Amino acid sequence: MELDQVTAFLEVARQQSFSRAAEKLYRTQPAISAQIRSLEQEFGQKLFDRLGRKIFLTPSGEVLFKYGEKLVALHSETLQRVREAHDMVGGKLVVGANEATCLYVLPHIFAEFKRKYPQVEISIYRNFSHKILQKMAESQIDVGIVTLPVTQNNLKVIAIFEDELQVVVPAGHPLAKRASIRVEDLVKEPLIFPKGGHTRELLERIFRKYRNRIQISMELASVETIKKFVGVGLGISLLSRAYAEMEIKSGVLKLIPIHGMKLVRRLGLVYRTDRHL
Repeated sequence: MELDQVTAFLEVARQQSFSRAAEKLYRTQPAISAQIRSLEQEFGQKLFDRLGRKIFLTPSGEVLFKYGEKLVALHSETLQRVREAHDMVGGKLVVGANEATCLYVLPHIFAEFKRKYPQVEISIYRNFSHKILQKMAESQIDVGIVTLPVTQNNLKVIAIFEDELQVVVPAGHPLAKRASIRVEDLVKEPLIFPKGGHTRELLERIFRKYRNRIQISMELASVETIKKFVGVGLGISLLSRAYAEMEIKSGVLKLIPIHGMKLVRRLGLVYRTDRHL
């Protein structure tokens, strides 16, 4: 999925017309149609339905529209902050982000950034948010994308993303049929915990009163690895919906909210106010 394809999809959805979207984006209608077909082939889902001359989003299209708007906004915000750093044409930019951000957000952003500033060397420091903030305090990182809240007074914080964490199970798991899950039900299941980070802290908080009864079957450092291991039935875990959309659409995984809890994760772009990038 390319950012250009997402931009075309969003404009078609807003205009409810391929031809008007093509006019707005200064492209041909066949080019816009080809981008939408490519997205539908990638997701294996129809994104639009037709009713007369008008087109409407399918349920899958509505999901893509929601996250597509966030992706484009994040892309724009990150580019703007980077450009504000002296409009530089050379040097080194060190960016800190966790694994999931590196996988799902940064590739599109830095592909465009490198086209505009090919002489800038980008170095990505991948770690948990508290480690990124520590490196920023030591002036070893220029820009960070971290889990909020951030309490350091010398950092400028810009909220850029919000998502909900839910229980992730294999699609064929008995719990997958439920509309929500109680914490007590999870105690009976083998659990896959991330080795650290915000999600690990949430899981430990949720299961604090059950810590002598829970079954932690595995501890893994990678979101992708967690998804794979959950998918083959080795345990259940907690995951951001934005990072499992493809597996949900393909019928491999199911996300289910915890009854009585809304676990919100917020990301922010941070940089120091006392130094120039």
